[in-house]
Amino acid sequence: MQDKASLYLFKTAMILDTIHLIKHLAVHQELLNTLQKIPFLASVPQESLASLSAHAKTTHFPKDAFIITEGDDTHSMFILLSGKVRVFTSDDEGKEVTLAIQEAGAFFGELALLGDEPRSASVVTTEKCLCGIISKYDFKQWLLQNPEICLALLSTLSDKVRQLTDKVKQLALSNVYERTIRVLKDMAVDEQGIPVIRDRPTQQELANMVGASREMINKIMKELTKGGYVEIDHKSLKIINKLPASW
Repeated sequence: MQDKASLYLFKTAMILDTIHLIKHLAVHQELLNTLQKIPFLASVPQESLASLSAHAKTTHFPKDAFIITEGDDTHSMFILLSGKVRVFTSDDEGKEVTLAIQEAGAFFGELALLGDEPRSASVVTTEKCLCGIISKYDFKQWLLQNPEICLALLSTLSDKVRQLTDKVKQLALSNVYERTIRVLKDMAVDEQGIPVIRDRPTQQELANMVGASREMINKIMKELTKGGYVEIDHKSLKIINKLPASW
C-alpha cells in the first residue's frame, strides 16, 4: 500500500511539474511574441529577442495595484501581457490627469532604460494584469550586443515626447468640451461606419483623462445624449452623429 501511495504521489508531482513547465513556456512565448510587436524591437532577429526575453521576469498584479508610483527610482521596463492599466500624474493635492489607458501588448517605463531620473508618472491596474519585467541592467547589457537598436529606441521615445507635448497643448489651449470630444474620438473604433467605445470609461475616468471635474463631464455627456449625438448603454458608447466642434 505504501509503495502504491508513494508512486501515486510521485506521478502527481510529475504531472504538476509538467503543467507548471508548460505554463511557464507559454508565458515566455507570449512575452517573446509581444516583444516582437514593440516598435523599436520589431526589426530585431528572433534569436536576439529570445536572449532578451530569457532575462525577463513575469509578475501578476491584482486590480487596483500600483505597478509604478510617480517619484520612485527607475529600475525596469514593463511589458503588459494581459489586462489593462492607467497611466497618470497627480499634484500634491491629489488631483489626477490620466495620460493613457494601455492594454495587452503595450509597454511602459521605457525611460528607465536610459536614465536615472525618478518615475515621471504612476501606473495602476484597472483589472488583473500579467507583466513581463526587464531590468535596466539586463537591457543595457543586451543593448551593448545589439547597438543598432539605439536609433529605433530614440525614435520611439521621441514619439512618446510628441504625444505628451500634444497632451499638454490640449490642456493649455482647449476647453473642457473640446478635450472631451477629442478623447471620445481617440478611444472610438469604427464599426460599420459608426465610432464605438466598447469598454467606455466612467465619468470620473473620463474626467481624469480630460483634466476636468466629474460634474462638468456629467453635464457635457447629458447634453450630447440629449442632443442625439451619442448613445450610451451599460458598457459602450456610440457616436451616432457628428459631434459639434464647440459647445
